[in-house]
Amino acid sequence: MLKTVLRCILVVFFVLAGMNHFRVPATYVAMMPPWLPWPSGLSAIAGIAEILGGIGIFLPQTRRVAGWGLIALLAAVFPANVHVALMGHMEGFSFSAAVLWLRLPFQAVLAAGVSWVAIAREARLEI
Repeated sequence: MLKTVLRCILVVFFVLAGMNHFRVPATYVAMMPPWLPWPSGLSAIAGIAEILGGIGIFLPQTRRVAGWGLIALLAAVFPANVHVALMGHMEGFSFSAAVLWLRLPFQAVLAAGVSWVAIAREARLEI
């Protein structure tokens, strides 16, 4: 039951986060480190990946591959989140610098949650 509830929370989280890339694109483009090419395109790709990954972990047929995809996405966007923490501000938000740094370990929590609800196999009791 807990796994199902967490899965639903993650579905909503990732779908809404992905949609946000298109609702306020300037915020996500501003998060991109300057060494990355094509910031608007990368932001759009990340948004699409979040939406598809969120939907994918909801569907049993695609759950495992979507879970791996979301974990890869969390790793891929980590440099942007480090960049924002180093800048000390996030365009469009009034988060404190401490909150921006706390977002970094939260990505590991998200990855662990995705792994548990989408990738981990159910243990079978053998009697």
